Amino acid sequence: MNESHRLAEASSPADDIPTEPGTSAKVSEGRPFRRYVVSYAFALMGFFMLFGAVGGILLPNQVQGIEFDNFFTGADRGADLHQLSDLKAQVESGSVTPSVDQQRLLTILDRFESARAQSLSYVQAAAVFVAMFIQPITGVLSDRTRSPWGRRAPWIVGGAVLGTLLLIGLRYSPTIAYMAVFWALSQLLLNVSSVPLTATVADRVDARRIGMASAISGLCSMLGAAVGAVGAGLAFDTLGLDAYYPFALAFVVLAALFVLISRDRSSMQLTTAPMEWTDTLRSFVIPLRDSDFRWVWFAKIVMMFGYSISILYSIYMLQSYVHPALSPSEATKIAPLLQVAALPCMLVAMVVAGRWSDRIGRRKPFVFWTSVLMAASMLVPLVWASVPALFVQAVIAGVALGGYVVVDQALFIDVIEDKKTAGRDLGMASMAGNLGQGIGPIIGGQVVALAGGYRAVWVVAAVVVLAAAAAIIPVKRAR
Repeated sequence: MNESHRLAEASSPADDIPTEPGTSAKVSEGRPFRRYVVSYAFALMGFFMLFGAVGGILLPNQVQGIEFDNFFTGADRGADLHQLSDLKAQVESGSVTPSVDQQRLLTILDRFESARAQSLSYVQAAAVFVAMFIQPITGVLSDRTRSPWGRRAPWIVGGAVLGTLLLIGLRYSPTIAYMAVFWALSQLLLNVSSVPLTATVADRVDARRIGMASAISGLCSMLGAAVGAVGAGLAFDTLGLDAYYPFALAFVVLAALFVLISRDRSSMQLTTAPMEWTDTLRSFVIPLRDSDFRWVWFAKIVMMFGYSISILYSIYMLQSYVHPALSPSEATKIAPLLQVAALPCMLVAMVVAGRWSDRIGRRKPFVFWTSVLMAASMLVPLVWASVPALFVQAVIAGVALGGYVVVDQALFIDVIEDKKTAGRDLGMASMAGNLGQGIGPIIGGQVVALAGGYRAVWVVAAVVVLAAAAAIIPVKRAR
């Protein structure tokens, strides 16, 4: 064994249970476990902070800036979106008759709003689809990686560094097309980092502590996204699009610290069987042959489809849908607070629904009624177009989503026929969520363009989420 191998073995925690050569040591208590959990929690939070900042705040503002320059040119470049939105509301209410020049600007505003919504949907959807397909591939490749730092470390650090470097290209993208390319490539590499990061839980945590580690993962993902969105909302006023940099740097540093502080064992002795890519990829569709799994899979797609439509345009709705409308700066600060308001309710719902479902041994009623509750939340801003209505909707939707995600995962486990392939089948379950989040923005952008505003978004989202509730009814192998 060479020197690097000896160092890796020496820095690893002692095994709690036997492991195969080249795989990770299991930890369950003491300093090694605390070191792993703390460093993992911060790395995962850094990842979701980055996505909360970029996806929730920076991308919508960057898209808005590019489209504004496309539509408001020449003498119109100094147009005030806030004032135009107020004028539009007054004209629609019949309290003001616009002049010829005002009507011209309102026509441009309508075209701008449609283009803004469609462009954001294309940028977001392209990235989601790329991430969706790279996740299972990265998981398979990292399973088979040999390195002195373990199977996952090269992917965690390499993906973080390269993915955040691509954010520089995103920050300076001059067109929507460039944004779509750079954000998709960045998401690809950032997921190359995050998938092996989350896989370390299964690698390194003893079965007795998996529940605790999974709870930490869920908490860090939601808390990180909220903190990232709030931080970006505050930073945007002073840094503008340069706010990309601190969040990108934070993730790289936290990912590197995880690898250094909670160092894994060498995987140089790992033995792997030859892999047939065709057979591996084909196996992912096997669970869809089962009707129960197919219904639950479809329900998750349409649930996340409807939810993603409802949250995609928060910043834009605060500027163009609610009355009174907010300025771009005000909307950037208020939008992340919607996530903050929903977070406590979501966490409570996760705990209550999970325990209640386990106690009574039933899943279908929880998935059905949380879907109905999600649809009902979307009626609030539909009939009451105001900032308070968006907060009410966010809180109710947070309760619904918190209860849904916990019990839906359990429902998937209940309907899996062969528990030996649970990892593969639950991977397909995750893909359903990603697929819904990818389709949602595309449809949402078209809805805004065709309907000429955001009101129809709430109608479409509510109807689609109700379809998720209906899809649970035919499931037979679970109560």
